[in-house]
Amino acid sequence: MPVTRQLSLFGLESRPVSPLDLEGLLAGAGQVVRMGGTARVSVVVDAAWRAEVIRDECAQRGLPTTVEPSTVEGHLGVRTAYAAALAPLGTAWLRGAVKYPPAGFALDGRRLRLLVAAAGSPDGTQAFTVALGTDEAVWKAVDRALVTVGLRGELLGPRAGGPAYRIVGRRRLRWLAEMVGEPPPQAPAGGWPV
Repeated sequence: MPVTRQLSLFGLESRPVSPLDLEGLLAGAGQVVRMGGTARVSVVVDAAWRAEVIRDECAQRGLPTTVEPSTVEGHLGVRTAYAAALAPLGTAWLRGAVKYPPAGFALDGRRLRLLVAAAGSPDGTQAFTVALGTDEAVWKAVDRALVTVGLRGELLGPRAGGPAYRIVGRRRLRWLAEMVGEPPPQAPAGGWPV
């Protein structure tokens, strides 16, 4: 008898890809900029494999991207082209020029996959940490969104090695791995939740 898996309400396969999935990057260090009726999303990453994964994810959503060296040594900047499809992110996430999470911000598998690709890393054998940006208003929204999908963890402030969100425990790590899907081919061994 074949084994079947039930689709998760929050998992990767719960809905088709969308340009609005880039909200996952905004939950971390990503930034959004508006111009007229368009917007673009950018993020600085610490490894070439992360930039490649994000570029591939953007291509799946029909969003051209560029990858260039960052002003931070050894880092790369990944930036989409300005696109009307990203305009709702600019509207939802900006108060003037300041990034602020929209009311009802939520994470699902597709958004979480982008956040993990940009800034996730194993933290020992029983934990996984996702680095967050410097926007304090986003930290609590990410915490609430992760708790809502069953990934209660610990919000680490700058004094504790953050800003970051640390998920601990086998059961939660299995759930994280299920939500974000198979490791991308570019991810180094042990660099993706499994």
